[in-house]
Amino acid sequence: MRHHNSVRKLSRETGQRKALLRSLAESLVIHGKIKTTEAKAKELRPFIEKLVTKGKDGTLASRRILISRLGSPEVVKKMVDEIAKKYTERKGGYTRILKLGTRGGDASPMALIEFV
Repeated sequence: MRHHNSVRKLSRETGQRKALLRSLAESLVIHGKIKTTEAKAKELRPFIEKLVTKGKDGTLASRRILISRLGSPEVVKKMVDEIAKKYTERKGGYTRILKLGTRGGDASPMALIEFV
């Protein structure tokens, strides 16, 4: 039984799942919004919101933590200098998930995740 197991595995092993979340987070930071499956969007939301909260600090230590989570210093620079600056007064809830319906090929539920 899966009592208290809240992590969606997304049919991937641990390393692949971490790489997927990292890639989705990078795309979200670069583009501002991305279209993905509903399950991936729901799994991405807490991941990216913790990163935005960490980016609001702006210290060298928080930037290094963000680089370890996101991978790219350019993406971290955009996260800290542009995105996190917008939410200095906001306590949380930096993203919004909009449901879009089903995908044509396999009928999986799609969603749009974007910064508020």
